[in-house]
Amino acid sequence: MESGEWVFVTRPTEKDLWNPTSTELEDSRPLKVTFSGPAKYWTDGIPIGNGRLGAMVWGGVSSELIQLNEDTLWTGTPTDFTDPAIPQALSEVRNLVDSGKFSEATKAAARMFGKYTNVYKLLGDIKLEFNGSTYAEGTYYRELDLDTATGRVKYTVDDVEFTREHFVSNPDQVIVTKISGSKAQSVSFAVSLDSILEHQCYLTDENQLVMEGICPGKRMTPEVKANDYPKGMKFTAVLDLQISNGARLVRLLDDNKLKVVGADWAVLLLVASSSFEGPFVDPSDSKKNPTSDSLQEMNSIKKLWRRALLLEMELSEIKNLMPSVIEDFEGNKDVVVPTVERIKSFESDEDPSLVELLFQFGRYLLISCSRPGTQVANLQGIWNKDLHPAWDSAPTLNINLEMNYWPSLPCNLRECQEPLFDFIKSLSINGSKVAQVNYTASGWVAHHRSDIWAKPSADMGNPKWAIWPMAGAWVCTHLWEHYTYTLDKDFLINTAYPLLEGCASFLVDWLIEGNDGYLETNPSTSPEHMFIAPDGNPASVSYSSTMDMAIINEVFSAVVSASEVLGRSEDALVQKVLKAQPRLYPPKIAPDGSIMEWALNFKDPEVKHRHISHLFGLFPGHSITLKKNPELCKAAENTLYKRGEDGPGWSTVWKTAVWARLQNSEHAYTMVKHLIRLVDPEDQKIGFEGGLYSNLFAAHPPFQIDANLGFPAAVSEMLVQSTMTDLYLLPALPRDKWAKGCVRGLQARGGNTVNICWDKGDLQEVGLWLKKDGSCSLQRLHYRGTTVTTSLSSGIIYTFNSQLQCIKSFSLSEVAFPRV
Repeated sequence: MESGEWVFVTRPTEKDLWNPTSTELEDSRPLKVTFSGPAKYWTDGIPIGNGRLGAMVWGGVSSELIQLNEDTLWTGTPTDFTDPAIPQALSEVRNLVDSGKFSEATKAAARMFGKYTNVYKLLGDIKLEFNGSTYAEGTYYRELDLDTATGRVKYTVDDVEFTREHFVSNPDQVIVTKISGSKAQSVSFAVSLDSILEHQCYLTDENQLVMEGICPGKRMTPEVKANDYPKGMKFTAVLDLQISNGARLVRLLDDNKLKVVGADWAVLLLVASSSFEGPFVDPSDSKKNPTSDSLQEMNSIKKLWRRALLLEMELSEIKNLMPSVIEDFEGNKDVVVPTVERIKSFESDEDPSLVELLFQFGRYLLISCSRPGTQVANLQGIWNKDLHPAWDSAPTLNINLEMNYWPSLPCNLRECQEPLFDFIKSLSINGSKVAQVNYTASGWVAHHRSDIWAKPSADMGNPKWAIWPMAGAWVCTHLWEHYTYTLDKDFLINTAYPLLEGCASFLVDWLIEGNDGYLETNPSTSPEHMFIAPDGNPASVSYSSTMDMAIINEVFSAVVSASEVLGRSEDALVQKVLKAQPRLYPPKIAPDGSIMEWALNFKDPEVKHRHISHLFGLFPGHSITLKKNPELCKAAENTLYKRGEDGPGWSTVWKTAVWARLQNSEHAYTMVKHLIRLVDPEDQKIGFEGGLYSNLFAAHPPFQIDANLGFPAAVSEMLVQSTMTDLYLLPALPRDKWAKGCVRGLQARGGNTVNICWDKGDLQEVGLWLKKDGSCSLQRLHYRGTTVTTSLSSGIIYTFNSQLQCIKSFSLSEVAFPRV
C-alpha cells in the first residue's frame, strides 16, 4: 500500500443489462456536488457515511474539521411506555367528541400524552491542523463524487498541490481520510479527537488516538450540563495513522495529539462503537465494551490495509436519468460550476442535469444512512452536529420516516429498507404493551414520534400531533409494498404478515360504532393541523379524520391481499377485516370542491398548511385512482390548489408525488422547480419555506433529510407508475423540460425492472424483465391512452418500441460481465 492508491471493486448494476438501440444520448454531467471554497457552514459540508458511521467534511485549509456520527448514540434507556390511567382519559375524550365538544376534547386529550422521545447525539470531531497554510487563489476545489461515494478536497500552497480523499467503507466499517502532496515530504499536520459530550482522550502505545465518552442517561435541556445527568450509553472512537516511509510521527502527550512531519502521504483510519445492545437492553446492563471492540476492529482493518483496502461500492447507480449537457455561462462545458451557482441559476436555466444530480444525491444519502444491520434513518439520516438537534432528530412517523424510505423500492435500493423492518418489529413489541394497557386493545400501536428505544406511545406537547395512533399502521404499509415489488413470499410469511396481523388486530379494536352506521376512530386528528369547531374555538381532536380512514383502509387491503397469497383468507382476523372495511368512513368532497380533511366540514384556520394528510389515499396509498375515482381525483387537484405550493422541503416533495400520481406533469414539475431554491444557512429559525442548502441538503428549515430521500421517489413516480398488473410509462413527464432522456433500473410492482428512453418528449423504447425466478406475469403497458397486454417470463429481457410492440428479447443468461 506504499503507493497509497485505492482499489475499487464494483459489482455489475442492473442498468448494464439493457441498452437502447434507437436512442443516442450525450453523457450527462458527472454526478458530483462541487464547491469552490471550504465550508463556512455545516450545510456547506460534504456528507459521507456507510449506514452506521457518518461524517461531515468541511474542507478547511489551515485547519480541517471532520464531524463524526454513530447511529446508536442516543440519550436514555429502555422504559415502560404504558399508562394505566389513559383508558379513563380516553373514555372522557370520546364522550366529549360524541357531544360535539371538540375544543374541550382537545384539552382533555392532554391526559393521554406519553413520554418525550430521547435525543440523537453527535459522536465528536477529527481536528486537523496544517500550520496556517494559505492556498493560492483559484486553486481550491472540493467535491462529493456520488459514483464512488468519495469526498475530495484539492488546493495549492507554495506550488504544492494537496489532496484529501474521504470515504466510509461499509464492509470494513471504517472512516478513511487520505492526505497527500504533489511533492515528496510535503505533508505535515497534527491530528486530535474531541467531543462536546463527556469524554476523555489518550494515546496508546500503538500510536493511536482513543476517545472514550458517555451519553446522558436521559434527554437533556439546554440549561443543564451533560455531566449533571445520569450516565447512559458509552462510546469509543479509535483513530490510527498510516504514513509513508521516511516520515516522522510525533506523539504530543500533553495535548493528546499525533503529529505527522515530512510525509508523502498519510491515511487516517477511524472506527467507533457504542455499548448499545438493542432497544430492550439497558446500557448499564450491556456486555459490550466499546473500547475493546473498537481496538479489535482497528487491528483487523490494519491487517487488511497492509494487503490493500478493497471497497465494495454498492451504489447501484441509475445513470442518465435525464441526460443533458448544459454549457456554463461562458459556454465552456469543461469548467466546473459550483453546485451553489447551479442552484441559484436553476430558476432561469432549469438544467435537467441538476435534477438528475439531486435524484442521485437522494439515493446516495439513503445508501449512506440506512444499510442492513444499522439503525433506522432518523430525521437527519445520521448527520447531526448539535447537542440539542431540532425535533431531537427523532424518527417522526406522521410523514417524515415513511418518506425517508419511499425511494427504496422504485429506485432499486430495497436492501436499505431492512433497518425499517427491524424498527417496526421493535415497535410492535413495545406497542403491544401500549395497546393492551393504554387502549385495552389487542395487536400493537405506535404514535407519531419514536427513538432508538422503539418508543410507541403518544408524545408530549400538543394533541394536534401527539394524539395520533396511526403511525404503526402507516409504516406497516411498507411491508406489503415490499412484497408487491419483490414477490418475496418468505418475507411475506416470516416478516410482513405477522406484523400486519398485529397492526390490523389493533385497528379492528380501535374502531368503534358511529352514530351514522360507519365505524369511526375517536379520538382522531389530522397530523399537526387544527380546525375551528362549530362553537368558534380552535380544536384538533374529533373523529374519523380522512387520513385515519385512508391508512386503515390501506392496511386492511394489504391484509386481505396478503391472506390470499398465503391461503389464509378464512382466518378469523381476515374475516373481521372483510366485515369492517366496507364500513369505514369514506372520503367526502367539501362544498368548495376539495377533499374534506375531517369527517365534518370544519372551518380551516390555516388553508395553506404544510401537511396534505387527507390525500394519503391518492399517494402513497392506492385507494383513490384516476380510473376508479375521477371525481375524488378532481377534488384532490382542488385540494392541492387550495394548499398552495409553499411549504417545507418534505411538503414540496409530497406534493410533487401527488401531482405525478394525478399524471399532471406541469404541476409535478412546478413543485420540482419549487424545491430547487437556495436557502441562507444563517436563517436557522424553524420555518416552512423549503429549498436547498449549498451541499444539496434539503431545508425545512433547518435541515431535515426527508425531502432529499423522498425526491427520487417523486421523480420516479413521474417516469413510471405501477400496480401488480399495470405499468404506466412516462405518466407525468414534463415533455418540454426533459425532452430527451433515458432511465435504467427503476423497479415496478409485480417484480419488474423498467428501462425507458424518450426523445422530443416521446417514448422511444422500453426494456422490461422480471426478477423473480421461475415466475410469469401478465402485464398491461400503458402509454398516452394506448394499452397493450403482454406476457413476461423471468430470465428474459424484453424490448418494446414506441407503439408498445415487442421488437426483441434475449435471455439474461446471455449477459456476460467482465471479471474484476
